Amino acid sequence: MADHTFFQNRECACFPCHAGADESSFNCLFCYCPLYALGDRCGGSFTYTEQGIKDCSDCLRPHKKENYEAILKQMPQVLELAKKP
Repeated sequence: MADHTFFQNRECACFPCHAGADESSFNCLFCYCPLYALGDRCGGSFTYTEQGIKDCSDCLRPHKKENYEAILKQMPQVLELAKKP
């Protein structure tokens, strides 16, 4: 895996931002998950709030370096959504 696929900002006041995360493999590159827009198809763990907002605060999928390549494979779906009006 190339170096650009993994980044940690240990200076961040929230690092790691998920309780119980393994700090040695926590990937800050996905502070905002690029798969958020896929809704139920993202493959991570999430809930919806009463207001219908997707809450991914317990999901560690994008933050683990071993998941990076799988997430990149889903990016064409995200790009397709971006093309829709």
